[in-house]
Amino acid sequence: MADIFGYHSVQLGWPLLQALRHNRMPNRWVAAQSSDWNLEPGACQVPDGVQLLCAPEALPFAESSVDLLVLPHTLEHCQDPHAALREAVRVLVPEGRLLLFGLNPYSLWGLQHGLERVPEPGLNAWRGLPYWRVRDWLQVLAMDVVAADFGCHAPALEAPAWLQRWRWMDRLGNKAWPVLGGAYCVLAVKKVHGMRLLEPAWRKRAPAAQARPAAACQQAPQRKEI
Repeated sequence: MADIFGYHSVQLGWPLLQALRHNRMPNRWVAAQSSDWNLEPGACQVPDGVQLLCAPEALPFAESSVDLLVLPHTLEHCQDPHAALREAVRVLVPEGRLLLFGLNPYSLWGLQHGLERVPEPGLNAWRGLPYWRVRDWLQVLAMDVVAADFGCHAPALEAPAWLQRWRWMDRLGNKAWPVLGGAYCVLAVKKVHGMRLLEPAWRKRAPAAQARPAAACQQAPQRKEI
């Protein structure tokens, strides 16, 4: 985050993460997803540092107005992840950065979650958001993936002792099967193709037409008088 420059940066979702704390842009905002909070007055307390509540599928920002947008597991907590990704690309400026975090269903974490069968309403993480699908969505939306990283290869356990025993799987997984990590991080750049104005054809042919008589005079044989 410290090496991404611009004027406006936004974090959408998971306010406690504080992903923009090392970013050096002059304008930084943290937005919480409205679907995660009860909007009735007095029913909930919004975390400190949150400036607005909004839906990822309808961001209250103008087109091409945000230089950096961070989505920490935002796509997993919305009704339409593809629509939320389109909206994120809309608000980014050309060459703007999109950083998103996700949970990989094709991993040991995903298998463990499927065996436990714990109902989690509103969570799309284990229902089809693998890295290669998100990558394909980004390519369709004219976003170039410049970096991707995976982690969390060990089982998700609560006991610290068991976590320490399975720590070797993280070191082995980073080398042997990195794409099967339980979590991934993707950094993408918005690309906008430039256009070149085509001038009328007569503007290009005019100099050649003026040069023809001169060339013809130089090549014409000289007439001799008798």
